Amino acid sequence: MARIIGAVACSHTPTIGFAYDKKKQQDPVWAPIFEAFAPVQRWLAERQPDVLFFIYNDHVSAFFFDHYSAFSLGVGEQHAVADEGGGARDLPPLAGHPALAQHIGRSLVADEFDMSFFQDRALDHGVFSPMSLLCPHEPAWPVPVIPLQVGVLQSPVPSARRCYRLGQALRRGIESYPEDLKVAIVATGGLSHQVHGERAGFNNTAWDAQFLDLIENDPVRLTEMTQAELATLGGMEGAEVIMWLVMRGALSSNIRKTHQSYYLPSMTGIATAIYENLASPPVAREIERHRRHMDEQLAGVESLEGTHPFTLETSVRAYRLNKFLHGMTRPEHRARFLADEEAAFDAAALTPQERTLVRERDWRGLIHYGVIFFMLEKLGAVVGVSNLHIYAAMRGQTLEDFQQTRNAPGALYSVAGKDAAPQTWDAAQPAPRPPVKP
Repeated sequence: MARIIGAVACSHTPTIGFAYDKKKQQDPVWAPIFEAFAPVQRWLAERQPDVLFFIYNDHVSAFFFDHYSAFSLGVGEQHAVADEGGGARDLPPLAGHPALAQHIGRSLVADEFDMSFFQDRALDHGVFSPMSLLCPHEPAWPVPVIPLQVGVLQSPVPSARRCYRLGQALRRGIESYPEDLKVAIVATGGLSHQVHGERAGFNNTAWDAQFLDLIENDPVRLTEMTQAELATLGGMEGAEVIMWLVMRGALSSNIRKTHQSYYLPSMTGIATAIYENLASPPVAREIERHRRHMDEQLAGVESLEGTHPFTLETSVRAYRLNKFLHGMTRPEHRARFLADEEAAFDAAALTPQERTLVRERDWRGLIHYGVIFFMLEKLGAVVGVSNLHIYAAMRGQTLEDFQQTRNAPGALYSVAGKDAAPQTWDAAQPAPRPPVKP
């Protein structure tokens, strides 16, 4: 089974990435940052974790307030560097670990955490700033990363207690994964700082020291603090240290701190720490019980003939094709597809199998491949096929035979909107309008 070997805690201020990119290792202002991260880099090199589980918050770079979640887990195959306003940093993308991420995601939802999941989304300095000093990266990073984005910018945010409990659930998810993997938790953020308003530049070194002591020795006391209390002591943005509680909850109550540093060069108290996990082995059949708990909601669904649940595994595996079909919601994508399907396939880098499925309008095959039905109806709307035609094809029936199973056999419909070409199956559709003369 997978096991948590320990944890790294560190700040993620962009000054870390800046110092690295500008080669400030010998500059006396910036050198303490590199000195603080050196033991952590050595620990990771010596312990060689198979996966880093990375807890961070996005700084409105890849996520925005049109959809903002409390906890968002990255389950994709790769994570690029986000452009934060002046071009992306010159760093390679991070590999993900979809299999472990999917397992953790199922486990957290089974434990009643309402997660959101992301793929194909870039990561900003919340991840790449500390990663610059945690691991070498030429030509590639040595270890895959599973990112957990915590929504700490827009109130209401998760409570400190909720973050700690998420960490406890995360431990169950990791330890129930069947493959023998070494996992290191990385918690980022803080320490004290405020970057907005008249209080910008606030720091509290005494609180930073007390927080470092509490996170190691008495984390439950931290879980009782409110956001206002954390902001009072550590600055409004410094309240993001609740992310460290996810890490601490994932560790055993028994840990050994092997490194700690603190430096305040400008706006943010920059800390690093290493915690060795001294967890006892699983007791009795607790792993088997948790796996049954994870599988409970879909237990037996495999016996439902012709039923194909859209799972996280399916979502990752068929992401490229689902994304291509989702593009039918954009006028320019629809136009390119209708003008030249093959060129559209090329632009999306679809595989030969994916191209054949779309080219032949193989509705049943698309479902079996992993396309969710609601992408099929979007394609149908663009090519002039009703939903009923698609339902019939998935059942292996003619439209006429399928209609006889309905209470209103003549009810044909589609999700096609006002800009769709005339749907040839709809007798109520008006004839095409003649072109307007100039």
